[in-house]
Amino acid sequence: MLYTALYQKHIDLGARMVPFADWNMPLHYGSQLEEHHAVRHKVGIFDVSHMAIVDLKGIQVRQFLQYLLANDIARLKIPGQALYSCMLQKQGGVLDDLIVYFLQDDWYRLVVNAATAKKDLDWIRTQATNFELDIQQRTDLAMLAIQGPKASTTLVSKISEDLKDIVTNLKYFRAAIHGDWFISRTGYTGEDGFEIMLPHKIAIDLWDSLLEAGVNPCGLGARDTLRLEAGMNLYGTDMDTTTTPLEAGLGWTIAWEPQDRKFIGRTSLETQRANGNLPKFVGLVLEGRGVLRNQQPIFSKATPDTPIGIVTSGSFSPTLKCAIALARLYPSKITNNKTIEKVVKILNRLVPVQVVKPPFVRHGQVII
Repeated sequence: MLYTALYQKHIDLGARMVPFADWNMPLHYGSQLEEHHAVRHKVGIFDVSHMAIVDLKGIQVRQFLQYLLANDIARLKIPGQALYSCMLQKQGGVLDDLIVYFLQDDWYRLVVNAATAKKDLDWIRTQATNFELDIQQRTDLAMLAIQGPKASTTLVSKISEDLKDIVTNLKYFRAAIHGDWFISRTGYTGEDGFEIMLPHKIAIDLWDSLLEAGVNPCGLGARDTLRLEAGMNLYGTDMDTTTTPLEAGLGWTIAWEPQDRKFIGRTSLETQRANGNLPKFVGLVLEGRGVLRNQQPIFSKATPDTPIGIVTSGSFSPTLKCAIALARLYPSKITNNKTIEKVVKILNRLVPVQVVKPPFVRHGQVII
């Protein structure tokens, strides 16, 4: 079992610890619901040090990443800019989704998921065989996510003067380095916030300082309901190696231009796009009592024994106060999609669901 630098802090706070991708992580600190609302309305802090931070350096690093990733890092022109992308198999299946930061012409930083970190690193090293670059996992760094509408003002109140202007002026999906601090204005909650990478001791000090300022510690449970309300995919549930970005609502992360950029998986994606008949990735809102669950089949009311889709991520939404889900509707069933009344079965009852376009919530507001 692996432990983050903040493990003892979680124990001291009475967190309920659970195994997650070989790590011992906090699920919640007493009330997942309170943690969720704290992020939506104030500010919360997450220990996300289980995520893998990987630095790629070398004269061919840009060329390599243009081959490795479905999105095109040529879009990153200013140091500090970030890009969300999928890393694909040759067949187009999603190996992982990640964020890549452009730091210098010969230095990029990736942040990949904990559950896929070893597989990702093995894949990256294998694909990099013919490129001149160095690959280093930064196990010396912890990672904290400070999220919520009061994230900026709260963080500014607890950091040194030379960092305050950086935090205040940092644009969304941008990062800045100052000494030991790597600060990015990114997150997985649908709220404003920062993801900060620091040496372990400094990260512990920042955690203590923010908790003293009244920031709520938050666990994996609230992180999941927040990202679901924000319509953000979770690797392993909404997509994996059996699905392509075109099947997971992530077609916007594929950079088709320039046409001569031969990234891994491109040929398979082009064939799939040309063939059409793709599943539709949608949001669902349950219109009755119950909870939507992962892998729950979706039916038409007219044909309640033949599934027309499947829930990929489902849960109770603390903000909407009802069950919501991300789901995939099968391509052969999409005809006259809006006229088909869709239902799920809960305790042998047919409960209607409304099909919506995610996200459900952004910046504290219900937007469906």
